[in-house]
Amino acid sequence: MLCKVMNSRPKGRSSGWARFCRLASWPAALLALSLAGSAAAAGAPQGGKPDPELMLIDVYKALGSDHLRVAQEKAEALVTAYPNFRLGQLIYGDLLMMNEHVVDSLGNAPNAPEDKLKSLREEAVAHLYAMRAKPDPNLVPSTVLQLREDQKHVLLVDVSLSRLFVYENIGGQLKFQDDYYISQGKLGVNKQSAGDQKTPVGVYYITGRLPGARLPDFYGVGALPINYPNEWDRVNGRSGSGIWLHGTPHDSFMRPPLSSDGCVVLANPDLHKIYQSIEPGKTPVVIADHVQFVSKEKWISERSAAAKLVDGWRRDVESANPARVIANYSHSFKSPTGEDLNTWFGKQAQYAPGTGAATVSLKDATYFLYPGAQQMMVSTFTEDVDSGKSHLQIRKRQYWALEGSQWKIVSETNL
Repeated sequence: MLCKVMNSRPKGRSSGWARFCRLASWPAALLALSLAGSAAAAGAPQGGKPDPELMLIDVYKALGSDHLRVAQEKAEALVTAYPNFRLGQLIYGDLLMMNEHVVDSLGNAPNAPEDKLKSLREEAVAHLYAMRAKPDPNLVPSTVLQLREDQKHVLLVDVSLSRLFVYENIGGQLKFQDDYYISQGKLGVNKQSAGDQKTPVGVYYITGRLPGARLPDFYGVGALPINYPNEWDRVNGRSGSGIWLHGTPHDSFMRPPLSSDGCVVLANPDLHKIYQSIEPGKTPVVIADHVQFVSKEKWISERSAAAKLVDGWRRDVESANPARVIANYSHSFKSPTGEDLNTWFGKQAQYAPGTGAATVSLKDATYFLYPGAQQMMVSTFTEDVDSGKSHLQIRKRQYWALEGSQWKIVSETNL
């Protein structure tokens, strides 16, 4: 058994201790992680203090090794450094009570609100998963195929792990930088409408910085709005607004995994670090049910395929043959304003018959595999059209979907 009876523990308490080690509902396999010597998923010290998640995981490891006194000492250090860390206070309180009586669940205080205990238990498990959440350095996130040279970072939110990963763009290669615990919508993901308390899934961009001094304390040290609803959301009739990455009130260090009205919520020190590194209008935020990681070889292959797809469209546009161009588009195409393919295409002067020969080139392209059930890719690029007499430059975004064995554009907009 993972949790053995300590010689120093009062007689008759072993059953309660074993149940406590499982913390009411933790799978034994998860507690086994604490004995495997796995690295914690925390970052640098917070403001000169030890990282709180590292400290919490050290408590878990002591519990898994059945070192009650060590666990108590580490939990005391945690709540001393971070007195507003409610989960830490709960675990510390349970460890202290074990010296007096049997503790058979996480949150053993009498008359404690069951809904709050449930949320804290879910947070406890989420932090336990963090012991194995750090990505393999030999793998890359499959959804981010290519960034622009001036996009220095990309944020990836894995809602299944309650985790945000930060990757740095170094010469077109993605390098893992850090990861953080996050909270999400109370009712999960796949936001559809205002007030549904869900977090959206998709590819978004940070649109600005809102310093905490301009916001109620509820948002902590600041907020980073994203462009929800994006073009694809609007095509699909999704509504709502005010989806932000933001901090926590100063009396609460972290929040349970399912506790926001749709925003992505971080601890204030974590939000502060991200706040300094993002660039409004440039930094992408990918929110996914689950972030998948693939080999660099597969990633390069997928990136090449995406570039080839968009370049095929470019060559058809350069041909000045409307029939070739429209063949790239799906019959189910919709513009962000709701127009069908024929209505929208008829308004695109660039694709009209008789436009004449022109050289078409693309630059500053990004490619993302769009998260969700449907196989999709979103590309954003600058299109240069040079006819010799005139020069046209357009920033475009295209959403491609796999229909049978062919990729087709299901929505397009000029930015």
